Amino acid sequence: MNPELALSAFARALLLPPASLLLLAGVGWLLRRRWRRPGTVVTVVALLALLVLSTDAGSRLLVAPLDAMATPLDPGAAHGAQAIVVLSAGRVDNAPEYGGQGIPDYIALARLRYAAHLHRRTGLPLLVSGGNRAPDGDHASKAEEMARALREDFGVAVRWAEPDSENTAQNAACSARLLRRDGIATILLVTDAMHMARAQGVFEDSGLRTVAAPTMFFSARPMGFGSLWPSADALQRAHYAAYEWIGLAWYRLRGAAGAPACPAERQP
Repeated sequence: MNPELALSAFARALLLPPASLLLLAGVGWLLRRRWRRPGTVVTVVALLALLVLSTDAGSRLLVAPLDAMATPLDPGAAHGAQAIVVLSAGRVDNAPEYGGQGIPDYIALARLRYAAHLHRRTGLPLLVSGGNRAPDGDHASKAEEMARALREDFGVAVRWAEPDSENTAQNAACSARLLRRDGIATILLVTDAMHMARAQGVFEDSGLRTVAAPTMFFSARPMGFGSLWPSADALQRAHYAAYEWIGLAWYRLRGAAGAPACPAERQP
């Protein structure tokens, strides 16, 4: 991981819940030594926010507006598309049941399943995008692991594997670089509904006409009494949504700088 990405990962850990709220509660506790009432207020507010975001109902305050920015693909909207682009998510390193290989995590797997569904429905060729080579000796990129999963688990061949990108902006730049060589100008973009607004923006900036094909609408599930009970899954969704809100703000702030270059283009 290069220094810029390491710094970004560190900043992300500090800014996102639960770490950010626990740090804020700690700051409030320290403030109590000198300013008892303000410090107590800061601590209580931080812990209450953590509790709220740990529930399904609370996490939807962040998740639902992002989901609402995307709509399920209308079959008619796919007309004119020339390829399907699937973005990577996380990975599980050294999966023992797969002989120690890295495999896509459950979010990436959901994207791959929907991409395979679209491929069978449209016949369009597939591009998988994602670098981030594992530092532990497994030198497969996320794109290579995704291509293997599509081939072995879904019986779908991948035409392009883009292994150089390390974030969404680079996904767009590197994928556009590959697709332009084959005259591809219009794509179906597959990622989570929460991620779609940010991803579609940078893919459009890269010069590709992008038709959103979102999956995993986390806020579409019905709510019940259990939605008010704290859970690790709800907090994880709040963390993911907070990351997307920060990412949207950051990409819009730096939009004037233009589309980023693919790392492969900067290599000698």
